[in-house]
Amino acid sequence: MFIRKTKTRNKSDNETYFTYRLVTSERIGKQVRQITLLNLGRQFDLPQSDWQALCARIDALLAGQVGMLAEPEIIETLAQRYAARLIAAQPGAARSDAGHQAPPTPSTAVQASLFPSPAAPSAVYAEVDIASLQLTRPRSVGVEAVGLAAMNWLGIDQILRDLDFNGVQRAAVVGSLIGRMAAPGSELATWRWLRERSALGELLDVDFEAMPLIRLYRTSDLLVRHRDKIETALFSRIQDLFGLPVTVTLYDLTNTYFEGTASGNAKAARGRSKEKRTDCPLVTLGLVLDGSGFVRRSKMFAGNVGEATTLEEMLDGLTAPKGALVIMDAGIATAANVAWLIKHGYRYLVVSRERTRQFDPDQAISTLTASNETVKLQRVLSEDGTEVRLYCHSEGRKTKETAITDRVITRFEAGLTTLVDGLAKPHGQKNLADIQRRIGRLIEKSSGIGQHYEIIVTPDETGTKAASITWVKVPLEGSMLTHPGVYCLRSNETTWDAATLWHTYTMLTDLEAVFRGLKSELGLRPVFHHKADRTEGHLFITVLAYQLVQAIRRKLEAAGEPLSWTRLREIISVQQRITATFQQRDGRTLHVRKATVAEPALRRIYDALALNASPGGIQKLTV
Repeated sequence: MFIRKTKTRNKSDNETYFTYRLVTSERIGKQVRQITLLNLGRQFDLPQSDWQALCARIDALLAGQVGMLAEPEIIETLAQRYAARLIAAQPGAARSDAGHQAPPTPSTAVQASLFPSPAAPSAVYAEVDIASLQLTRPRSVGVEAVGLAAMNWLGIDQILRDLDFNGVQRAAVVGSLIGRMAAPGSELATWRWLRERSALGELLDVDFEAMPLIRLYRTSDLLVRHRDKIETALFSRIQDLFGLPVTVTLYDLTNTYFEGTASGNAKAARGRSKEKRTDCPLVTLGLVLDGSGFVRRSKMFAGNVGEATTLEEMLDGLTAPKGALVIMDAGIATAANVAWLIKHGYRYLVVSRERTRQFDPDQAISTLTASNETVKLQRVLSEDGTEVRLYCHSEGRKTKETAITDRVITRFEAGLTTLVDGLAKPHGQKNLADIQRRIGRLIEKSSGIGQHYEIIVTPDETGTKAASITWVKVPLEGSMLTHPGVYCLRSNETTWDAATLWHTYTMLTDLEAVFRGLKSELGLRPVFHHKADRTEGHLFITVLAYQLVQAIRRKLEAAGEPLSWTRLREIISVQQRITATFQQRDGRTLHVRKATVAEPALRRIYDALALNASPGGIQKLTV
């Protein structure tokens, strides 16, 4: 075994470069021929003086020999990597159709190694020394197998081919997406995961350990460049796969924060953080989804963007059918946006921005939520018959809002009592102007509760000091204090009854669950990049990973396995691929690489998705 250096010329630009191969000599008849074992590529930087030591160490690993002296770390790392590739390259039970042909494309590899093989492998027996057993190269394979299956269902490889992504770029996309599903984090964290912890390269026949980090970054840039085409093609395939009608459109925004100042990113700005990270600059992500929770369009905005200003840009040009229903919350449902929706033929169902609450229980009907909570609904048609208002009363919301107001009232009245007590103390605050300023601050910090109080400060005979402070609570009609648990929806869909309108609106709460999943389960936050295009790439990869997760969860729900991605990942991430090495009685060394046996919960998931419970098949090498 030795390393061969070959000079190659690029026919398109006449550039010359060197490639490296691991080869062995084999006598065939009267001739000695060199057989390529592995292509080491162009990025092989080991000094030529160490090539012989590397080849000797690879031979020793394949023979199951323990070295007397420790090799330098770089040689040991490369030797273990190349020995593992040689073992994984052997034809196995699930890859018997691939043989020794050219490396398969990702889609071919997925078909060969993930889906059940029609023919069971024949039994092979060997006499081995049990005490010689070594278990090496444990790599996770469960999330990788399920993620690759989802990419296969959605035809992502073909979408990328149609956009002229080459094989290396497609492999980098697969690595980025599945890395985001399995171990959410930055691109640097994904790169380390691919090299050190994942068997994804085995399933694809791709050497991620040879892939430089910059490849992931450049592929991220390429994905953003083709964002619109990818989102359109992907959603079209999702529609075909799940038979989704495009009748409901959900739109909302969320934001995520940066680690660092992000001074080089023009879109990083201080704003209202939904994670309460007011100490960090933000960027905002807008999502348009269908009623089933799949993303139709995504876009990154500045961190301080006004929610109401983004609607037209996101929906303009969207190929929704005439009369599609758009659901939004109050932050986006301005009068101008509602007018734009009407002008462009959309129906709308939005949270009303009106501040005055009203509700007549005698005119209301009752319906049940998914958690069996009763919600009362009062439907009111406008005088001109063009819009319906739905006044809703929720006991759960009432309990929450009552607890909030009680807490604020207690704090507000405690502040007033402190001022009164100060009037009786020798050194307490008595100055009339100061007392009035302190009352103003209490009202300012009272979250609106101060408007329900009439506060009278009586001055003394000098007119400069406060003699007494009295107050009386006078709740304003139509406020949270008088109508806790009440909110209002508006819609120009006047033919629906109250229950249909309300249950359709609850899809917006599903969108909030999407945002929670993007942030908590798929690593949307925080952002470590300092450039705007890299930040956008990070967000877009997260959105694409979410599409895969949503496809997996939808198939499992249809099979009676409704699980969150966090729980699914816990179940499927325990499966590993491991190499078992034995010494045989005849002196040869046997290497067997295969996946661990799927536990019952994981087996149910594989069965529900019609996947092979032993991803990657079995590879065997005897040396």
